[in-house]
Amino acid sequence: MVRTKLVIFGITGDLSRRKLLPALKRLQATGNLDDTEIIGVSRRQVNVSKLLREVLGDSPETMEIVRKTRVFSMDLAQAEEYRRLKVDIAAQLDDRVIIYLSVPPRSSVQIAEFLGLAGVNTPNVRLLVEKPFGVDLVSALEAITRIDTHYAELQVYRIDHYLAKEMAQNIVAFRGGNALFSAIWDGTSIEKIEVVALETIGIEGRVDFYEQTGALRDVLQGHLMQLLALTLMDIPTDFNWDTLPALRLQALQQLQIASPAQAHRAQYDSYQTEVQKSGSLTETFVSVGLVSDAPQWRGVPIRLTTGKALDAKTTEVRIHLRKRHEAQSNLLVFRIQPNEGIEIDVFSKKPGYDQEFEVQKLQYSYPTDTQLPDAYEQVIVDAIRGKKNLFTEGKEVIRSWQVLQPILDHWEMDDQPLPIYAVGSSPDTVLQK
Repeated sequence: MVRTKLVIFGITGDLSRRKLLPALKRLQATGNLDDTEIIGVSRRQVNVSKLLREVLGDSPETMEIVRKTRVFSMDLAQAEEYRRLKVDIAAQLDDRVIIYLSVPPRSSVQIAEFLGLAGVNTPNVRLLVEKPFGVDLVSALEAITRIDTHYAELQVYRIDHYLAKEMAQNIVAFRGGNALFSAIWDGTSIEKIEVVALETIGIEGRVDFYEQTGALRDVLQGHLMQLLALTLMDIPTDFNWDTLPALRLQALQQLQIASPAQAHRAQYDSYQTEVQKSGSLTETFVSVGLVSDAPQWRGVPIRLTTGKALDAKTTEVRIHLRKRHEAQSNLLVFRIQPNEGIEIDVFSKKPGYDQEFEVQKLQYSYPTDTQLPDAYEQVIVDAIRGKKNLFTEGKEVIRSWQVLQPILDHWEMDDQPLPIYAVGSSPDTVLQK
């Protein structure tokens, strides 16, 4: 049986504690970590048992993870340390080696280069990289080029955990597997498309990160563009999931370059106090209109919207069908999170003696006892199995930046104060600012 060596850079960090280690515990319970050795990489010595029990609690699964895990301490800035790490990993040619870079994006590229120079880039090595992939088109191209110097694209797994969510995958399944959906999936039947990711919380103390990033870079360029690609792309009739990256790329390539005139940004009213920067031009809300040149989508308005400190928390793909008369219902919603499911507005007669009508919601939701895999569980399992269809290819990253870069360039030259909205506002209210 093939052994897996999972090497986690940043095993003591915030992302590892919140997402990665809990995912490993659940995978241990399902048997997906059989024949897996975990090597945590840290700048300092770490008591493995104390770390894992602190994060995961006491349980048989935790103790099994403890048994499988050891920590290698090293100076991440020194090239010779990576040669020591290669010796410590001691991978055989038939082992899988998965390098998970759970570190800040600016560190990922340098670590990947050091690993490559040390020879930790043989064909059995897979490199998992967290978003964001650059902060603009130039930086994304540079990062991809530097990693490509040492790793083939087949070895690089760029993580966009929205793609790994169950309901995001179900966009493909429901579109392709149901005649009702596949028959209406073009501009003849669809009037407009909206992809939204709304949050009620603010920046939650992530001052330095958010002030340098903003809503477009944080959510829209990656997560929402990928959900849009799943919505617009062709569906393979044989459900060959391996073709998904190429189909998503094709959908992105058919988008016109974004117009700054179709981009609206704003900032919630207490943001500047939180970051202690009066006059900050970092957007906490952004809405961008896009257009596709694909024949089936010509003339269909597309809008991507994300924001913080709003009146609702939801990530959805909203499909507005064309009405034949104004009284008809026309909304189809894919709920990505929370309460994953599909919802259709249905026009029906009210119960009773009178001929009165109402709009009800026809819903598909997972049974209440269904345990949905966390996106990070899916990411690790797919990396072990060598499945890349739920990871972002380098060309997809570059194309997304190409589409959106004119907006960033325009904002760079625009020093006007941003519209301000009250915490708890609706997106429609913000768009009117």
